[in-house]
Amino acid sequence: MQIRQYRTDDEEGWLRCCVLSFLHTAYYDNVLQQKKTYDHPSIELVAVDNGKIVGLIDIECEQEIKTICVQCSSLGGMIWHLAVHPDFQQQGIGRQLLLEAEKRLKARNINQLEAYTRDDEWVNSWYQKNDFHQVNHYLHVFMENDELNGAIESSLEKVRPISCFAHYTGEKEEMIKKKFGRVHECRCYRKDI
Repeated sequence: MQIRQYRTDDEEGWLRCCVLSFLHTAYYDNVLQQKKTYDHPSIELVAVDNGKIVGLIDIECEQEIKTICVQCSSLGGMIWHLAVHPDFQQQGIGRQLLLEAEKRLKARNINQLEAYTRDDEWVNSWYQKNDFHQVNHYLHVFMENDELNGAIESSLEKVRPISCFAHYTGEKEEMIKKKFGRVHECRCYRKDI
């Protein structure tokens, strides 16, 4: 297996790896049709095994404090994507990608990382084992059909919302969790490197 810089001709393999790795997680519906590009400098690495993309990490790098990472106290990098193909998980590929990215971040004088993930315990455990510390959280709220009644309305005639995704940052989390069928805790992690 080789870890190298992402290339534009990697996009299809990158997308397949990302979709398959998210399939059995709380991000199962986060299906991308093209790889995101970044406004700031970035570190975009892939793990390749026999010509197949089996892992990836994308980190957008700050050039000014708090322009991307709200929880970092110095220049930070935001992990936007980190994924390992299900057939290659539990082999240390995610850790190898992270370690290579950290080397490259240090060379840019970036010494903190920030990442957000939902409430899959095995994913949160991975971050904790890799020296990330949870610094806050909020809720991802999915509303569908009747759940939208009294929550979301359209101001356009004959347009009726049937689904909505929202962030909840208030104090009444238990009420939100009881009211809506699909609610995830989105946890923010930070790491000093």
